[in-house]
Amino acid sequence: MRKLSVGLLAAMVSTGALAAEHIVKMKNAGAEGPMVFEPGYLEAKKGDTVKFVMTDPAHNSVSVAVPEGAESWSGQINQEITVTLDAEGVYVYKCTPHAPLNMAGVIKVGEPTNYDDAKAAVEKLTAAAATNKDRLKNYFANVK
Repeated sequence: MRKLSVGLLAAMVSTGALAAEHIVKMKNAGAEGPMVFEPGYLEAKKGDTVKFVMTDPAHNSVSVAVPEGAESWSGQINQEITVTLDAEGVYVYKCTPHAPLNMAGVIKVGEPTNYDDAKAAVEKLTAAAATNKDRLKNYFANVK
């Protein structure tokens, strides 16, 4: 029994040690144009974290679609937020004040278990956007 406990503990510690932290910058201007998250598309592993970092003021990160079993998030304006990706699937998020400019992004974790829900969220955000109509669709096109 003791060997089993030690083995389980070692497995949990090693899994946590393999988790990565990804940085997503919230920017007024970037390689993809004005009001953008960089990178706008990210592939990560279950257990990784994403830290949304202030590069310019007046931004936030708010989840729009998350896989079943994952926690949604709602960052405050002008504050960094760190999110743990605790379920496989597709995460779609936006910057609340700049959603009309299609300031949004996509994170894929493992298998895209919620593909249809995430696609619907992308379509809704894109339809409501006044500019940068192709940006979010292009990010989502990477989800396979």
